[in-house]
Amino acid sequence: MAVDLAEQILLLLEQFPENKHFRLISQMESAVVSVAQNIAEGKGRQYKKEFIQFLYIAQGSIFEVVTLTEIFRRKKLFREEEAVQIRDMCEQIDRKLNGLVNALKGKSDRGGRTASLEDR
Repeated sequence: MAVDLAEQILLLLEQFPENKHFRLISQMESAVVSVAQNIAEGKGRQYKKEFIQFLYIAQGSIFEVVTLTEIFRRKKLFREEEAVQIRDMCEQIDRKLNGLVNALKGKSDRGGRTASLEDR
């Protein structure tokens, strides 16, 4: 799911003219790829606590993607429907990450929950 999000956003970014909004595009590329990378890196760690920390980092990257998506939408770089679809995908990933963190901590789905996109 995180890789699907990255693929979708990277395809959109490829359509932008070169040298236009380079820094924003670079930030978005880094943030969206970071989600899947942190999940994978955390899974490869030896201890559950490390995995959980990487899942939190992945969640932070999701928040970055949502924020950048809103900036892109306001600058008319993403169409409204593209922005909504990206935000929906981010919310789904965020819910799954919360569920995984809670499962790893041995808590119920709502217990000990961190910040969520749904809270915004």
